[in-house]
Amino acid sequence: MAKGKKRGAKLSVFKGREAKLNMAVFHVLALKGPLTAYDLHKEVKAQKSLKHTKYTNVLRRIKALEESGYIEKAGTRKIKTHPHYQTNLYQLTPRAYLAVLVNKTNLDEIIQKASRENILSLIAALIQYTSYSQDDEVT
Repeated sequence: MAKGKKRGAKLSVFKGREAKLNMAVFHVLALKGPLTAYDLHKEVKAQKSLKHTKYTNVLRRIKALEESGYIEKAGTRKIKTHPHYQTNLYQLTPRAYLAVLVNKTNLDEIIQKASRENILSLIAALIQYTSYSQDDEVT
């Protein structure tokens, strides 16, 4: 393996020009829990490489990730400056946590080092998924 290369599988959510911001959004929500779009923007801007990120870009990423199933609304909170208004709180979905894990996982290493029981569990999960996806294609 080449030095400096990432070891995990490249998922579409971590490719392209949105990859850096997506990873930052996932990182902040994983550490801080449910946040408003404004609070998420403040946390993302606090990262050195993203300090010039505009609020509208973060809001667009939130909407896109929500449509893709990586982020969901977790409730509402009163706005501090306008207590009679509500704003949405956003949190990561299990799909987002799985994406981060798969992105950081070296599949070759799993195949070589996993126990027999773990491999059988992975095979069962993959077979179940592929049978669901084949059923969707048929109908």
